[in-house]
Amino acid sequence: MRKLRLAILKIEIDKDYQLWENVCHEMRDFVEYQTVDIWRSDWLEVVKNGRFDGLLAMPPNITNASKNMYDERVRILNTILGLPVFPFLEEIEIYENKKYLSYWLAANDIPHPKTWVFYEQHEALDFVSTTPTPIVGKTNIGASGRGVSILKSNDEAVEYVKDTFSGKGAARSTGPNFQKSGLVVRAIKKLSNPKAFMERLRHYRVEGSEVQKDYVIFQEYIPHQFEWRCVRIGDSFFAHKKIVKGEKASGSLIKGYENPPLELLDFVKEVTDKRRFRSQSVDIFEAADGRWLVNEMQCTFGQSDPYQMLVDGVPGRYCLHDKQWVFEPGDFNKYQSYLLRLEYFVEVLTSNQLEIQR
Repeated sequence: MRKLRLAILKIEIDKDYQLWENVCHEMRDFVEYQTVDIWRSDWLEVVKNGRFDGLLAMPPNITNASKNMYDERVRILNTILGLPVFPFLEEIEIYENKKYLSYWLAANDIPHPKTWVFYEQHEALDFVSTTPTPIVGKTNIGASGRGVSILKSNDEAVEYVKDTFSGKGAARSTGPNFQKSGLVVRAIKKLSNPKAFMERLRHYRVEGSEVQKDYVIFQEYIPHQFEWRCVRIGDSFFAHKKIVKGEKASGSLIKGYENPPLELLDFVKEVTDKRRFRSQSVDIFEAADGRWLVNEMQCTFGQSDPYQMLVDGVPGRYCLHDKQWVFEPGDFNKYQSYLLRLEYFVEVLTSNQLEIQR
């Protein structure tokens, strides 16, 4: 069988697309690839002329403009040109779009903290003036806890609304994440590579230019000391705890590798099965009454350790066999889990080729 021809859809300011390049090189006996700058004006012509079997996506989380551009163009390539994309289109659309995710969760009857989106200032002011605090304010885009404000009084929430609608906007933090360990080592590494250092400064500059105006997003505050980071890639499942540092678990990089409850895996499978999601992290609160509540869903996500889960101290994954969860020890999270993603997508595309041949 011939090699699959894949397009990696990048924007130059976000270098994470190189993760796809690394694993495509690792699987070069099965795939060949071309990196396509989807930001450029000739994006459609390049993809049309490429005769690709599939697309590897790396949606940006820098600004709403870049995110909207990426989603629009991938939607055309997938729905009009009929090119398979991974992660799947709907997974990309809910990624780093907290407004849309809140609608999606509600429409799919998935338990989550109550979320409110207001486009009218007076309606938002009426809400925060009478709603018990604390309450969480969120910007529409922003990973690792950036853009999350825990508003501890009604006066603080009113000021947040007025700032947003006045034009000052609700900004999210940018620059180095000081919650992460190894800041000095990371800084020295960047400074020793002037090109990488300048690219990172450009990234921060663009990220810092994003100010949310004209709407506010509020979420019910769920007291927690950790949230579960659950991951599904293909039919492989992983879970670990993200421990709170300060007021947030996201971005702290403090992990708890306790054996996950199997009921949690049942819940994640149910959530991801609803729309056939196969490249997904699901961040989950455990409410005081024992309910699982979905806080965030992301089709791409960071990985600071070489594994996503330890069971009795052993790295591995869970898979469902004959309706029973079975732990399989092994190194399944190489290249920040992108090798596992690519293996799954190649399997999907190969199956489609076989169906066409029949």
